[in-house]
Amino acid sequence: MRSLPPLVKLIEKCSKNDDMEKKLKRYKYGMLILTFFAYMSYHLSRKPLSIVKGELHHNCSKEDLQNGNTTHNTSTWCDFPPFDSPDYKSLFGELDYAFLFAYAIGMFFSGMIAERVSLRYFLSIGMITSGAFTAMFGIGYFAEVHVLYFYIIAQVFNGLAQTTGWPGVVTCVGNWFGKSKRGLIMGVWNSHTSIGNILGSVVASAFVGSQWGMSFVVPGIFIAVMGVIVFFCLIENPSDLGIDADSSNCICNYERVNANEVVPLNQFYADDEEGPKCDDGNKVSDGIREEVAISFLAASKIPGVIEFSLCLFFAKLVSYTFLFWLPLYIQNQSSLGAADSGLMSTLFDIGGIVGGITAGIISDKLNGRAYTCGVMLIIGAGMMGLYNTYGSVSLTVNIVLLLITGAFVNGPYALITTAVSADLGTHEVLQGNSKALSTVTAIIDGTGSIGAAIGPLLTGIISQKSGWQSVFIMLISSNIIAVFCLIRLMIKETRQLRQEGGLLHSCCPLNNDDEYSVLIREDRMV
Repeated sequence: MRSLPPLVKLIEKCSKNDDMEKKLKRYKYGMLILTFFAYMSYHLSRKPLSIVKGELHHNCSKEDLQNGNTTHNTSTWCDFPPFDSPDYKSLFGELDYAFLFAYAIGMFFSGMIAERVSLRYFLSIGMITSGAFTAMFGIGYFAEVHVLYFYIIAQVFNGLAQTTGWPGVVTCVGNWFGKSKRGLIMGVWNSHTSIGNILGSVVASAFVGSQWGMSFVVPGIFIAVMGVIVFFCLIENPSDLGIDADSSNCICNYERVNANEVVPLNQFYADDEEGPKCDDGNKVSDGIREEVAISFLAASKIPGVIEFSLCLFFAKLVSYTFLFWLPLYIQNQSSLGAADSGLMSTLFDIGGIVGGITAGIISDKLNGRAYTCGVMLIIGAGMMGLYNTYGSVSLTVNIVLLLITGAFVNGPYALITTAVSADLGTHEVLQGNSKALSTVTAIIDGTGSIGAAIGPLLTGIISQKSGWQSVFIMLISSNIIAVFCLIRLMIKETRQLRQEGGLLHSCCPLNNDDEYSVLIREDRMV
């Protein structure tokens, strides 16, 4: 049992007479809200660069005409060096790649670290560090730093610091919430991603036209303050309060006896012999089950981890391309400025909120995560084609297509990174070992983050050489490939749908709350 955060200790002293049920409900939903705002701040601090790109390099001749200036003989006089060169899109791609590649590599290690250290310290230190490097990018404006490597270094270290977020918050929520209605709960909870993007866009747009450095400094301060709040408030596991949120997690068979009848089990073994173990391989020490963190290789062998990891590689490639490049695309394809383009791009994230919640509800009803993801990915590919073709027809059409496209692009991405990761991290083959959740989450999201790093980088290169049409061909192709990555699981779930008359219910004698294991029971590890 870990020590309680300072603020929680104070609350406990003031509410000693509360019954266990009331205490569980208070902290359960308190941690859900806290992790929501914590990860919202992560995405709020990622968004500014996509808004500021349009200000770092834009048409200075157009600005001359608006202001009546005729004294400048260069079309780049108002750009911010080193982004005033003709290959500015490639430079933007390098900035995106620096952040996302560091994020992807760091993610594979952060999950294993998160399982072995206090999540409260892990998250709070990561958030404060991320805030410092987010602000560092903005300080470059006030210090008039025109060296590209300064901004690349800020991006690399910020990317590494941000890897603390996802394994930490998903593990915490997974510890507090069981599998019942997990798709719906995590679908709503995962709206923190889109809300963070929206708030990041609003904050960055407020400063981009005057002092774009503040577009980074303000989000940096926000995430750092949230890191301090997490340190004082986060409870990683119900067991830290002496609460048994899910008594079914322990697979070992034992009976309670009086204290005077207890005999340490290790007395029955020689010094060189191992003590008894649970069926899941976790050690039992004096009647207490000790969970052991699993290896990276063991976590990757859990049925479904590889398929969903590969699917997320392509789904996140698409989602993060929109995250980092949509404001500039809107600015290039319309007469809107950097600030208005940034605000317009928030419609994509609003659609993403609806898509994430809808994906969670549907996958709960059908009991089919892969089937839900596959169908939404196919529709999303079609919507991207429609948006590229007809998005410039009128403002109304652009708004409608942005909302719908955002729903079907972010829906599968949200479902995989939340409910699917939590399902697989608590898969039946682990027999209640919650230590696997961070590693499984890191494998899935780390693989997806590699795609997220490649997508924006390729977008900078392709848009520079071939235009935006070729970028959308890449995005649509990525969605289609993502569907093929899930085809085996989709076929299995489709058969189940037919057998049960359109709804997936329990088809074998398993726990009613065990949703995903029904679908992949044939792939159990031995």
